[in-house]
Amino acid sequence: MLNRILFPLILISLTIMSSTAQEVVLHPGSVNLSHVTVEQSDYKGKSALKVQAAGDSEKMLAILKEIDFHNGTIEAMISGQPSENASESARGFVGIAFRVSPEAAKMEVFYLRPTNGRADDQIRRNHSTQYISVPGYPWEKLRKESPGKYESYADMESAEWIKVKIEVRNDTAKLYLNGAQQPALIVNDLKQNKDQRGSIGLWVGPGTLAYFADFKVTKED
Repeated sequence: MLNRILFPLILISLTIMSSTAQEVVLHPGSVNLSHVTVEQSDYKGKSALKVQAAGDSEKMLAILKEIDFHNGTIEAMISGQPSENASESARGFVGIAFRVSPEAAKMEVFYLRPTNGRADDQIRRNHSTQYISVPGYPWEKLRKESPGKYESYADMESAEWIKVKIEVRNDTAKLYLNGAQQPALIVNDLKQNKDQRGSIGLWVGPGTLAYFADFKVTKED
């Protein structure tokens, strides 16, 4: 009888111990820079890290220091908009990279195109969320080879706060927006090695001005 009681309790304890939540305080000293500039900012009621693209690269991100992430959940508030003097093709690209290897040589990325969320063109709306993987899987390649599989529509606005949650488990990742119970985008075949570990990055695309706040990481292994 005692064993029947203790065994479930041990399983519950192990489950709790295997999940480690960490609030991440974002500031210029908490990140390493890759083709971006950062500064502390107050934006629409939140203390935030302002991140701006510096050039045109698939590796434009601020990488969190002292983070080792494999499986778990990443939560944050993010906002993106085209920067001043950005080209007409700029969409305010903003997102989160995970399993980022040293020197940003490898990473998985979910990002948003906020100006597409309420565009009058339905095709643009269909490109509101996006998955890419570095190296070897830019959006152009994924869209050409697997149309509609790695991007989707979701309601969002440029220059407004968007609540993001990313769940990662081995070779699957799910992107949730603004507290929705169902994911906006599911990727069941993450392109890099499913055993890869790494940091987490505040990712931006060309011609983007972005803000990040309320960052939380929960590791599950």
